[in-house]
Amino acid sequence: MDYILTTDTLTKRYKKHEALKDVSIKVPKGSIFGLIGKNGAGKTTLMRIISGLQVQNKGTFRIECPNIGALIDTPAYYRTLNAYENLKIQYLNLGLTSYETIPEIINMVGLDIAGKKPVASYSFGMRQRLGLAIALCGFPDLVILDEPINGLDPQGIVVIREMIMKLNKERGMTFIISSHLLDELAKVATDFAFIDQGKIIKQIRAEELHDTKNGKTVNARVSDASALCKVLDDKGFSYEIKGENELVIKGDITLTVMNELTKEAGCELLEFGFADTSLEGYFINLLEG
Repeated sequence: MDYILTTDTLTKRYKKHEALKDVSIKVPKGSIFGLIGKNGAGKTTLMRIISGLQVQNKGTFRIECPNIGALIDTPAYYRTLNAYENLKIQYLNLGLTSYETIPEIINMVGLDIAGKKPVASYSFGMRQRLGLAIALCGFPDLVILDEPINGLDPQGIVVIREMIMKLNKERGMTFIISSHLLDELAKVATDFAFIDQGKIIKQIRAEELHDTKNGKTVNARVSDASALCKVLDDKGFSYEIKGENELVIKGDITLTVMNELTKEAGCELLEFGFADTSLEGYFINLLEG
């Protein structure tokens, strides 16, 4: 397996407090990697070191890609400029001279409704979307997002979730995401690392997590359920239609298999998650030993 990020015994100390303790993880290329931990567990410190915002006291890390984007802590932007102008400045910072993809990014994060309004007039959620847009400038190979859906309304959460899945599937972009909303993270992540008191206590793939619950059912939402049903019928899968373009499919189906099925059906995968798998419950059980 190819890894886009590898860390080896990363350690970070603040005076007597050890925020990270010998952290070693491997992030597969093309994955959506969920970083899970309580407040103060070390998630943001790890992301800041990987992004080059802080320096570790011990250990090394290696990134196998030419460019990364990141949204960590409070997004940086110019309050008197609009979204397009802020992204143009970021493109210049990155040495990108073509601005053709800026409108695409603005549309992706749902900021097209802002038009030419200055950022000073944006709500908290809109500023969070702008931070996401800045992280996506130039469509980097690796994107690091610390609580990216913090402050977003339910509709905004769906927009960002679908955007991440689309960029991962169509452009092969790798995402490292931390979030307190574990149910939302479970819908998109292909891999997980659990961190507690600065230590990685478990790294596991989503299908392995699924297997630990002995479940063989997935939930999926697609752009055209009828087209997917024809493919599922042809391949002998058992399923139920639960809502508009929402299905419960029985069988040992991974995200990779689901992507292949929707591609064959000519439709788009909008949501995917393993049924009967509580990410929160699994994490709590890890903490309790």
